[in-house]
Amino acid sequence: MPRRTQGPLGLVDPVAAQMQTTLFRALAVLRVVVAAYAVVLDVSRWRDFERPLLGWVVVGVVVTWTLVAGWAYDAPRRRTTTLLVLDLAVTAGTLLATPWVEGEAMLARHAATLPSFWVVAAVLAWAIARGWPGGVGVAVVVSALDLSARTHPTGTTWGNIFLLLLAGGVVGYSAGLVAEASEARAEAERVAAALAERARLARAVHDGVLQVLALVQRRGAEAGGEAAELGRLAGEQETALRALVQGASATAGAVPLPAGEDLTEALARLASERVTVSGPAAPVRLPRRAVDELTAAVRACLDNVSRHAGAQARAWVLVEGGAESVAVTVRDDGPGIAPGRLEAAVAEGRMGVDGSIRGRLADLGGAARLVTAPGEGTEWRLVVPARQGRGRAREAPTGSGSRGRRPPSA
Repeated sequence: MPRRTQGPLGLVDPVAAQMQTTLFRALAVLRVVVAAYAVVLDVSRWRDFERPLLGWVVVGVVVTWTLVAGWAYDAPRRRTTTLLVLDLAVTAGTLLATPWVEGEAMLARHAATLPSFWVVAAVLAWAIARGWPGGVGVAVVVSALDLSARTHPTGTTWGNIFLLLLAGGVVGYSAGLVAEASEARAEAERVAAALAERARLARAVHDGVLQVLALVQRRGAEAGGEAAELGRLAGEQETALRALVQGASATAGAVPLPAGEDLTEALARLASERVTVSGPAAPVRLPRRAVDELTAAVRACLDNVSRHAGAQARAWVLVEGGAESVAVTVRDDGPGIAPGRLEAAVAEGRMGVDGSIRGRLADLGGAARLVTAPGEGTEWRLVVPARQGRGRAREAPTGSGSRGRRPPSA
């Protein structure tokens, strides 16, 4: 993940610096165009100058600085305050030289200044680098210098000053918005990359270590004796490892969930001697209705464990919060559900699973997935969108088969 650094002009992201480079390159093209206009204008009227030689010097300065500025602004490391001040100083010098070159008679005819529209380049450079305050501030300075070079300002003069102020403000504000948008996009890409890496690591842990720990726990409980203690320890380590994997999302730059009730805190009230509830350190927040419905669905899962898995069965509840979805896994070490049993219950009019679990998840726009097999325990995975109001999702299918190949785990 690239490290965010503070640049000399206040930029905090390389992408924003590149975007600023693009704007300065566009300004370099504009600077050449207005410089060419100033040169053509001054060449066409040099015979009217009171001091033609000084006029040619000023024209040379305009051309030279146009080339130097285009090169200097192209690299972020050279875009310092010194460069900006020097740009303004050169512009001010060409304006202040106008009365000396043109003379009072020429200015009385409302002749254009020596740099003419070229002065806008310095204003836009400040606007791009310092935002609208810099652009407007330098536009005011340049306007004051322009007025000082004239004997009688006209309506055209005031119109040009208005356009200069407007250009400094609009370009500066737009440059700020572009920089913020580019930084936000870069941050979103970093978050996506971090979440993708976390998901990859979580899958690797889930498919390997967690499943082995779940298998040791179940087999230890079946064997009894010292093996039962080993199974208990494996179960504790599985719970701790799940919490560690899920807790990494807080340091991976995950997008925060909407404000609301903490799902982990609500489900923690269901914990008991045989029910373990685990979740991330950070709150997993959902709207109150979603928390209530998920809590009711989990309670229904635990009721089924107590009714059908036996008094000694244990259950584990794991809460996982992500940027796009929230998942709750309810797993037990009971005898599991025989194939066709749920379908037979629905046919007999018993709607506990469909109504209390799947129905609630579907109403929240989520889905409930069941993985079970005889003698292999039962696992429910309840998933809802992190941001509610996305519509009703299709119900996830019921999975069954050999749990020997896939131990019951989230």
